[in-house]
Amino acid sequence: MMFYGHNITCLVLRYYMFKIKVCNCYNDESMKKLILVNPLGRKSGFLLSKITRFQPLGLGYVAACTPSDWQVKILDENIEPCSFEDADLVGITAFTSSINRAYEIAETYRQRGTKVVMGGIHVSMLPDEALKYVDSVVIGEAEGVWDRVIKDWEDNRLQPKYTNTRIDLGNNHIRPRRDLFHPDYFWQSVQTSRGCPFNCSFCSVTNYLGPEYRQRTYENVLDELKDIKGKYITFVDDNLIGHNTQSKTRAKKLFQGMVDLKLSKKWWMQASINTADDDELIRLAAKAGCLFVFIGFETIEKRSLKAMKKGINLKTGVNNYKTVVKAFHRHGIGVLGAFILGNDYESDAYYRELANFMVHSGIDVFQTTFLTPLPGTDLMRQLEHEGRLVHKDFPHDWDKYRLSYVVHQPTGVDADTIYRGTNYIKDHLYSFPWYYYRLAKSFLSVRKPVTCLTVRKLNESYKRAWHGAQYKN
Repeated sequence: MMFYGHNITCLVLRYYMFKIKVCNCYNDESMKKLILVNPLGRKSGFLLSKITRFQPLGLGYVAACTPSDWQVKILDENIEPCSFEDADLVGITAFTSSINRAYEIAETYRQRGTKVVMGGIHVSMLPDEALKYVDSVVIGEAEGVWDRVIKDWEDNRLQPKYTNTRIDLGNNHIRPRRDLFHPDYFWQSVQTSRGCPFNCSFCSVTNYLGPEYRQRTYENVLDELKDIKGKYITFVDDNLIGHNTQSKTRAKKLFQGMVDLKLSKKWWMQASINTADDDELIRLAAKAGCLFVFIGFETIEKRSLKAMKKGINLKTGVNNYKTVVKAFHRHGIGVLGAFILGNDYESDAYYRELANFMVHSGIDVFQTTFLTPLPGTDLMRQLEHEGRLVHKDFPHDWDKYRLSYVVHQPTGVDADTIYRGTNYIKDHLYSFPWYYYRLAKSFLSVRKPVTCLTVRKLNESYKRAWHGAQYKN
């Protein structure tokens, strides 16, 4: 692991115990074999660091839903290239940026006569495209239909499409097969909710998981946390806190439960900007071990916020972004601020203004990506209708939809200006003296040594991600 003084010998032993366990559980020739694949298109950007890559949790849930008379193995290209091991059935999931690699893996297995099922957010939005490369597509959440997929395969009547109704998380007690995740991951991923009512223009989560904010009970989440051996947790919910009184109450009970059980976990979450309005909630989160919070600030241009449908940000107000940061700093929680470049209304002057704002905002870590019209988003529908997509030779061009490549024509700014502005901003963030000014400011604001160390490591990782983002390649 990268920090907090882990014993290297223990890590080596864990790795070899994982290898032995996987080999032992995959040597029974009498059992049917299911290979689950997490493909990787290119190892760049956020995937270059252990701190910014995460376990393929969806495959862990699929494995947990697979009948016990099947052997299951996850081939995870975040760690190592797919070895194309023999299997009776193959399941693949992929984001848009890696979908062509997923199709390549699928075709290799199908040439061997192996049936391939694919799921995930991209193929749920474009199932007919996927069916050119696979035998079957799962549209939506897999847990409710996976047993039927397996039964149909066993009966030699696999269907082209399986569409699942959204599951009731309150009564769902399925746990992901953590024993199948590679031990090289730093964070143990936990999901406590699904769905989002906000429907931001650039996001397909509402279309994929629904507008209803579905939640596991806090007791159920605590039971899972108690069983996780790793100390470092990432809550992969799009919004752990939620958006109403009920969801905030659940979050507070979860945090208080973590304190009462003395779990001693260190963790981070994604939350909306209005979480800063509840000081008691933030205090409990800090007490429960929260290191930092990921917040989508997105832009300081109000017209762009309106186009993105970021109503919460507009309500909070760009002028209050610094106040939001201070609300978390008061309790020793760092802030990872996400910003999107490539909107309409941008210019060289805007990039200079944004760089200056970032340095002096108090935000501890920055994630900057390009506005990208992904399948299933309102943004994609709008840009297709207006004829503003520059790269639209699909599926070939999906490789460019990786958040670090300008794939559409914004109004008022061209691609070269956006690339130039991005490099100006990142030079400003990571060059002397501003980089060290930002770190010093963060250390003085959060005051907790473990949070300060996390902020430093995250900054190093995002700086590496910037240099490895492979713009325009």
